[in-house]
Amino acid sequence: MQRTGERTAAAPVPTHCPYCALQCGMNLTPADGGTVEVSERADFPVNRGALCGKGRTAPAVLASGARLTSPLVRSDDGALVPAGWDEALDRIARNLVRTRAEYGADALGVFGGGGLTNEKAYALGKFARVVLGTSQIDYNGRFCMSSAAAAGTRAFGLDRGLPFPLEDIPKTGCVILVGSNPAETMPPSLRYFSELRENGGTLIVVDPRRTRTADQADLHLAPRPGTDLALALGLLHLVVAEGRVDEAYVEERTTGWEEARAAAMAHWPEYVERITGVPVPELREAVRLFCAPDAAMVLTARGPEQQAKGTDTVGAWINLCLATGRAGRPRSGYGCLTGQGNGQGGREHGQKADQLPGYRKLTDPAARRHVAGVWGVDPDSLPGPGRSAYELLDALGTDIRSLLVMGSNPVVSAPRAAHVEGRLRSLDFLAVCDVVLSETAELADVVLPVTQWAEETGTTTSLEGRVLLRRRAITPPDGVRGDLEVLHGLAARLGVAKGFPTEPEEVFEELRRASAGGPADYSGIDYGRLAEENGVFWPCPATGAGAGDGSVPHPGTPHPGTPDPDTPHPGTPDPDTPHPGTPDPDTPHPGTPDPDTAHPETPDPDTAHPEISNPGTRHPGTPHPGTPRLFLDRFATDDGRARFVPVTHRPSAEEPDAEYPVLLTTGRVVAQYQSGAQTRRVAELNAAAPGPFVELHPRLAARLGAAEGDPLAVVSRRGRAVAPARITTGIRPDTVFMPFHWPGEGRANTLTNPALDPTSRMPEFKVCAVRVETVRVETVPR
Repeated sequence: MQRTGERTAAAPVPTHCPYCALQCGMNLTPADGGTVEVSERADFPVNRGALCGKGRTAPAVLASGARLTSPLVRSDDGALVPAGWDEALDRIARNLVRTRAEYGADALGVFGGGGLTNEKAYALGKFARVVLGTSQIDYNGRFCMSSAAAAGTRAFGLDRGLPFPLEDIPKTGCVILVGSNPAETMPPSLRYFSELRENGGTLIVVDPRRTRTADQADLHLAPRPGTDLALALGLLHLVVAEGRVDEAYVEERTTGWEEARAAAMAHWPEYVERITGVPVPELREAVRLFCAPDAAMVLTARGPEQQAKGTDTVGAWINLCLATGRAGRPRSGYGCLTGQGNGQGGREHGQKADQLPGYRKLTDPAARRHVAGVWGVDPDSLPGPGRSAYELLDALGTDIRSLLVMGSNPVVSAPRAAHVEGRLRSLDFLAVCDVVLSETAELADVVLPVTQWAEETGTTTSLEGRVLLRRRAITPPDGVRGDLEVLHGLAARLGVAKGFPTEPEEVFEELRRASAGGPADYSGIDYGRLAEENGVFWPCPATGAGAGDGSVPHPGTPHPGTPDPDTPHPGTPDPDTPHPGTPDPDTPHPGTPDPDTAHPETPDPDTAHPEISNPGTRHPGTPHPGTPRLFLDRFATDDGRARFVPVTHRPSAEEPDAEYPVLLTTGRVVAQYQSGAQTRRVAELNAAAPGPFVELHPRLAARLGAAEGDPLAVVSRRGRAVAPARITTGIRPDTVFMPFHWPGEGRANTLTNPALDPTSRMPEFKVCAVRVETVRVETVPR
């Protein structure tokens, strides 16, 4: 019996971690002080209860001392001072109107983030195009996996980070992990690779550093930074030369092989060794390990992708998979290990410069008609594609005069960061929505405090393509609002009274309709299913004949059972009515499955695939089960075949020379995350990783006369960063490494090169030429 005055224990709320793309399951229980306690959630299959230090300590950022709890506005004396919400929103709206009137709609910029929920990313893209009328929107996810997305779309007709669940990794025979260090970037995933080896499989790690992940590998290849393209081509050359091509697969399921083969044959092993530094015997051993088993995978991350030739580099690894029959088969394939929490969903629903919801192309007339119909606007009113992320930031203060930033900290995370900081300072007006006073928020004219993951409901899409439901566990502090409320308030002040609801589920219902028939089709997913089924893999179209066949329609072609993009969907607002609201949330969406109906389990890839091979087994009205494994029958191209793309090695945008003789590469450490805006406010994480460092080989340290802990200056053509030396044999002698989580004099991105990939517009974060100097420490006389 409960006594008077005793608090009833709250039930744990099942949800997901706010950090990386694993989106680990966790339970949250409300605690004193407006925060929560984290506990194990063993029922979520991806992490099975395991959490890294960042996830375990995530509630620390909910504490009032770590976060913003009131809007801030820039006063006449230049200081940021507290203000009311109406004053802050009025000031933003007034400045956006003034900029548009004076310079035009494209003088307004919007910069989003890969950590925003699907609902926020969708609403932000709609806000930019419908309310502001600007083409100038992009997001920080461009800096993450855009090269892999471009290469995957080019080869397969569709981009989804992993075309198979993580649970398939331990069941394959070999994995080549290229430029990824999951032991530090997503620790709970490391067990999949450990289980792979326990099951008799092999792990090959490609990284210029001997990382914690490389320590687990059967074979570690340590190429010179910027040469991953040559390495992949060299391996493909050996596949051809040693007669290991799967000729039947190439004939039946691909096109373009002869051209790709010819390009690879120009990269013979000794030539590749000279470029990469990887010995020929190691190249041959990698090919043997990869080709020996019946199934194998290649997984890439930021190492090969964050290069000015990142799309071609990933394309070369995809070519290796295709030539050996390792794509579109059970327990095999190419995949990208997406980084940010909603890096996958964030690039699907409209905050990217060239994209509309459902992964539709902004230049596609049919896509424009469909989405405009959902939004209730004229398709011709939608602006065209805008600048990519770095190009947008580079245009600040000149072509772009006012900027709204939501969920990003480019002062720390952008390449050539000192220049980007200067461009931000040159703006006529800057507004930032964030949880904390980030380095970018410190420059703003208005800062809006917004809710965090434990204080809001919404969906994210993990690196597997699994759409997940985050649930609100606690009420946010007074003075804090959600990003959807911000967009609603601004839209109303800018003359659009309807169409920007504040309830996430209402936004998701509209997103479903906007995505219907697109490559990333969410129309068969709702909050009820997500709550019951631990997530649903897209594409998941609405019900209809053929639903559940597991094949992927050609982008732009409606999946059987999905609405015709040119035919108004039931409940779609009349396009002649300006800026309508979303459908009544109490009215069931046509075809929405009963949330009480169990969802089929994810099929075992080792068994038959009736849901893929026999679409006739499902009937109209049956909920689509989602698509855990893509491409098993056909690829998402016009003819269903994958595309080889011929690529050749080329140097990095910036090669070492006499003035800058060393290569710099950058990355993450286990205790910090991205720009560090949140993790640097957690004492336990700061104790583990208190600041930046320069990792270098003993031979380079000896040439410099540097000892462990000595301050070193790393200098590039763009600036100078200073951090203590960390000396290790686990890095190449011609390379130094710096983590990029910190601002100030140790900011690694002060040095990085904004040279862009011509296809993905990805900057070349992962390689630039630098020189390293010792720094004299001045002694203070007593």
